[in-house]
Amino acid sequence: MSDVTKVTSEIRRATIETDAGAARITWHPAKKARLVLALSHGAGGGIEARDLRALAAELPGHGVTVALVEQPWRVAGKKVAPAPKTLDVGWRGIWPALAGPGLPVISGGRSAGARVACRTATELGAHAVLALSFPLHPPGRPEKSRADELLGAGVPTLVVQGGNDPFGKPEEFPEGTYELVEVPYGDHGFAVPKRADIGQDRALEIITAGVVRWVSSLA
Repeated sequence: MSDVTKVTSEIRRATIETDAGAARITWHPAKKARLVLALSHGAGGGIEARDLRALAAELPGHGVTVALVEQPWRVAGKKVAPAPKTLDVGWRGIWPALAGPGLPVISGGRSAGARVACRTATELGAHAVLALSFPLHPPGRPEKSRADELLGAGVPTLVVQGGNDPFGKPEEFPEGTYELVEVPYGDHGFAVPKRADIGQDRALEIITAGVVRWVSSLA
């Protein structure tokens, strides 16, 4: 069951009841959409993340409706994300609404949201997976690899990773059939230091251009 709120003439928010609690979707529709890109946030932030905002602004112009998803724990105002299994329950509950427009759905997210997308992609019938800042391992703990989640997605996958991400630098990622776009100097939130030879705007351009190119290549 959902409750839809009109935010602007185009952007709409819908509250979706799931077995993990109420979730929220903010729709950024494309005029002639051919795909839906569903993006969830990480364990320490929300849909205001710079990369999620940039993609929501850019992709509709390329025929992709973007759905920014707030997991139930975030909607409830909690500061700490629940266990991965609970995150998966929330994502499963949101999926029928994401698939509602009748278009192929790219399952995606940043950090913990990327892990959820990978874990559930095959089960939910995702068209592809977009993993932003995939947390390959906890900082300083490369032996605690989560590569099996990424490699087990089972659908075309794009990883967009900061060159200085403490949760896994691009060169640490194992070989696989996924594609990887590196954001030079970027940290886990794709922030680049002032001393870098690219600015923050350029870092975001690398993200959006990489995703647009990849989405355009999907059958």
